[in-house]
Amino acid sequence: MFGLFAKRRRPDPEQVRRIKAWLSARVALAEDDVVLIAELACTEPGCPPLETVITVMPPTGKRREWRLEKPVAEIGEDDVAALLEPRP
Repeated sequence: MFGLFAKRRRPDPEQVRRIKAWLSARVALAEDDVVLIAELACTEPGCPPLETVITVMPPTGKRREWRLEKPVAEIGEDDVAALLEPRP
């Protein structure tokens, strides 16, 4: 629990905008859908130090969520595309 309440830096807002744009280009988002991008720290064994969670919350309907095992700063357009590819 060490550092649980420590102040962390916020992800670069420009990078967050890019991720939202890449997501929007691949997923049919409505004007009133809320898109949240958050970095979460993990101290559990085998867990990446930072992971990014991308959540789309429509005003009605089911919430969608994706996780990337890297910080926002390291996410590229290919990462977003790979998240949305159908898995066998």
